[in-house]
Amino acid sequence: MKKERIHIEYLLNASSRSILWNAISTPIGMEDWFADKVKMKEKTFTFTWGKSEVREAEMIATRVHSFVRFHWKDDEDEKSFFEFKINYNELTGDYVLEVTDFVDPEEKDDQFELWNSQIETLKRACGM
Repeated sequence: MKKERIHIEYLLNASSRSILWNAISTPIGMEDWFADKVKMKEKTFTFTWGKSEVREAEMIATRVHSFVRFHWKDDEDEKSFFEFKINYNELTGDYVLEVTDFVDPEEKDDQFELWNSQIETLKRACGM
């Protein structure tokens, strides 16, 4: 079954682009909201949730303070990825975090709920 691309935008009143950037692109930052434990070796990130769930993702593209894109190593669809992109809204003075992900159609609603929950945790971790 072919995965569907989802795209969600979150308005964040981040005081600093570098705070947000560190939260979405570094192991220490991602441990505050994305996974319980995050390790990085070269371009491979190892994410651990709880005591048993472990997944690896390769950072396949990045532009400092702009976006980071990962591909799950166990995903057979080579074109799928998940991405965090930071945009500045000059009108409001806020940042917009865009999340792009690829999901199985029957898991779409669950994935939206998961991202909403994760981003709420990110907001709390970064004091937004």
